[in-house]
Amino acid sequence: MVVRDPLAEPSDLIRSVSRALRVLESVGRAPKGLTVKQIARRCELTVATTYHLVRTLAYEGYVIRREDGTYIVGLEIADRYRELVGAFRGPPAVGESLRRAVLDTGYSHYLGRFVGGQVAITAATEGPRSPYLEDLVPGFDEGAHATALGKTLLATLTTEQRLRYLRESGMRPFTTGTLTTTEAFEADLAAGERRGMQLELGQYRPGVACAAVLVSADKDVERRVALACALPASEMMTSARVVRAKLLATARGIADYLVDDT
Repeated sequence: MVVRDPLAEPSDLIRSVSRALRVLESVGRAPKGLTVKQIARRCELTVATTYHLVRTLAYEGYVIRREDGTYIVGLEIADRYRELVGAFRGPPAVGESLRRAVLDTGYSHYLGRFVGGQVAITAATEGPRSPYLEDLVPGFDEGAHATALGKTLLATLTTEQRLRYLRESGMRPFTTGTLTTTEAFEADLAAGERRGMQLELGQYRPGVACAAVLVSADKDVERRVALACALPASEMMTSARVVRAKLLATARGIADYLVDDT
């Protein structure tokens, strides 16, 4: 859930739009559905105001009224999500590059970059030889400190910027192997720089490894792109050099497509 800073509220804030979005967020967090009264209570709105907002959202397709009178998220949300994923991923050739990498290796591949100052997964293509990671889908990556993708992007920041990011995001221990101190994290990044590839072994999920390389090192933070793949930790132990070579080859191709798209 987004935590809004009341001091940053714009002077020209449109209250009705803000309330409608709060309603949509509340419905989205309740997969079993909510009645108008429940939505009103959660959003701290009057029932009458909530009723008008819900009717408008239903008309536009963003919520659906079920026979029992509860509301759930509508299909328009899925359409907006697909558009967001497409915008994140970039030109079609980028998606094709990921699919070719998956066919070649069998491993799931991911792209990521900074969005609004936060590490975000921007594209994901599943591979049959990789463990399924339900959290690694396009969207914000809350485990940037525990994934190779996140490490690769964070390594492009200055030390001060990186420490501020970790301080604000926290260093949640996903497994017993997760790095939870900035000292350990900085040492791990340095090892990755020497290796030419950031790695994590069981830091995000037990028995799963992830490797990542930088695709684009643009001066603009939000144009920096990283490529990663996930595989069983046991395979990473024996195939790290091959994984690195294939990641770098795929990254070079993607970089060319990103340049052509600018």
